[in-house]
Amino acid sequence: MVNKRWIALIILIPFTLLSGYAMTQVSYLGILDYNRYSPAGWQVFTDLVIALVLVLSWLIPEARQNNRNPWPWVLVTVFMGSFGPLLYLATAKKISAPE
Repeated sequence: MVNKRWIALIILIPFTLLSGYAMTQVSYLGILDYNRYSPAGWQVFTDLVIALVLVLSWLIPEARQNNRNPWPWVLVTVFMGSFGPLLYLATAKKISAPE
């Protein structure tokens, strides 16, 4: 079975490259701005927020259970989206299965 850390890294590396490319093309605010002009963009942005809130509902107790401060991961998630959970998984020593 593939380790969750490796899965996170396999996703994180190309996602970082894609995000870096997008930032060089339109900037941080440009990425957010792109979604405000149509109902389709609003839906995609809202879906992302919902998904990340659900992920944080797992990540916060998981971090506390493993004696890790969850707030750095929460802040990275709020400001950088999926980077927070991906970095958490990539740096975790032990990951519990969700209940």
